[in-house]
Amino acid sequence: MIAPRRLHNRAFLLAPALLTLAGCGGAPAAEAPLSEEALAAVTDNAGAPKDQLARQIDDLFVQDGLGETRAVVVMANGKIAAERYGERYGPDTRFVSWSMAKTVSAVLIGMLVADGKLSLDAPAPVPLWQRPGDPRAEITLRHLLQMRSGLRHTESGDPPYESSEVRMLFLDGRDNMARWAEEQPLEDEPGKRFEYSSNTSVILADIAARALTTSDKPDARRKAVADYLQVRLFGPLGMTSMVPEFDASGTLIGGSLMHATARDWAKLGEMLRLKGRAPGGEQLVPQRWVEAMVTPSPARANYGFQIWLNRKLPEGEDQPLFPDRAPKSLFSLIGHMGQYVMVSPSQGVTLVRLGHSDDEQRPPMLQQAADVLELYPSR
Repeated sequence: MIAPRRLHNRAFLLAPALLTLAGCGGAPAAEAPLSEEALAAVTDNAGAPKDQLARQIDDLFVQDGLGETRAVVVMANGKIAAERYGERYGPDTRFVSWSMAKTVSAVLIGMLVADGKLSLDAPAPVPLWQRPGDPRAEITLRHLLQMRSGLRHTESGDPPYESSEVRMLFLDGRDNMARWAEEQPLEDEPGKRFEYSSNTSVILADIAARALTTSDKPDARRKAVADYLQVRLFGPLGMTSMVPEFDASGTLIGGSLMHATARDWAKLGEMLRLKGRAPGGEQLVPQRWVEAMVTPSPARANYGFQIWLNRKLPEGEDQPLFPDRAPKSLFSLIGHMGQYVMVSPSQGVTLVRLGHSDDEQRPPMLQQAADVLELYPSR
């Protein structure tokens, strides 16, 4: 047995060596204490270690190189696990969807299919395409939903004003966006190739309006779609903040312009996690439709019906999510400059991140979001 005095001497001799190791990286540096703001963001329904969740969310707000995070809401098993906002933002702030609106458009189409007003694999009911000999008559709703219509829609252009999206939203197509998008010719056989396109989502919105009203008057079209969404989707989900935008012809700008609070975006994600059900159990969208939405397109493994899937792509292609770090069942609404509603059914989690991150900042920001999700085990 070693005498107590000798133990004390050994500790005294080892102390300088331990200090040296710590200074040289031999021992991990202690993490900085969490701020009160970081700790307050996590609720008693965290569903994960509270301090770890607080730290990972804090990093989304304070870590360099990720851009500006303006809002984070985490839902775990149907309850708010964490909620935090950047300076000048809060629970009542409406955030623009950008392309997250596309998923709302897909839900709208699904409800109309369930009502018997539209057919998924019939020719898309666009009057302009039904003239004899028009090859666009082969385009189906499924093609449009999966972004494989074959139409000449170029989402990004150089210079930017040459892109189909910019021309439709802000230039020669802005007063009647659907007509401008529908007038474009084919550049590929329908169904053959994936091409992401906001124009396509506006065509879907136009089809929805035609299914709900025979009137071409802008006010009638606007009212028909807005009322339908309110009664069938936004109202039952308690999405009281949702403000969809319409163009001058009364067409929903279904590819890019809807506004809602972070909590309401989380409610939409939760409805999809529950396969079309409201929290109270009401089936708002058929379960089979939501399952179809998150089924990979034959032309793009990581895309379904107007929604992104956490699936691997061939080497060298951009990964919009993180298939190596989260279940392949995860799917996400994704909007321009870093808007995300990530839904992981197997983990029982919905993660909303809204903010502003450029092309270089998004990949590391997504890795930090993956850190948040990794705190939740798959069930």
